[in-house]
Amino acid sequence: MDKIKDTRSFMRITHRYLGYFLAGIMAVYALSGVLLIYRDTDFLKKEKKYDKIIAKELNEKELGKELKIKNLEVEKTEGALLTFKQGTYNASTGQAQYSKKELPFVLDKMTKLHKSQSKDKLSPINAFFGISLFFFVISSFWMFNPKSKIFKRGIIFTTVGIIVSIILLFL
Repeated sequence: MDKIKDTRSFMRITHRYLGYFLAGIMAVYALSGVLLIYRDTDFLKKEKKYDKIIAKELNEKELGKELKIKNLEVEKTEGALLTFKQGTYNASTGQAQYSKKELPFVLDKMTKLHKSQSKDKLSPINAFFGISLFFFVISSFWMFNPKSKIFKRGIIFTTVGIIVSIILLFL
């Protein structure tokens, strides 16, 4: 293993090996991030049909929550049969027949990793990944001598990146 002599060597060595360690996670995050950009489209999604019994006498809001369909709107009601864009629900029997467009299993799991919350079992890996990325940002400033042309140019690119990010936040 490399010898750590000072802060610069510590940052360079840690940056290198942490980068190798996180390469797989970064690939998954990159792909799932791109997929999430197109989550409002049917890109790579396939239609899946469901026929299941759920609780009886649900209202529109409860039905949407139970079926995990955002913005569910009942278009027509005939007796106990509620018809909505994705299918039907019989309020007296609890039978719901509907279809949803979903990502294939592996891609769905990848996007769930990307969207996890603090209550999810994957949240520690997300926190570790975020902290590691922040470390990459900080440690990159120890990769080159501060007096070098590359370092000075890097500072300019960093400043431009910060400004562009701030502008995009307010658009």
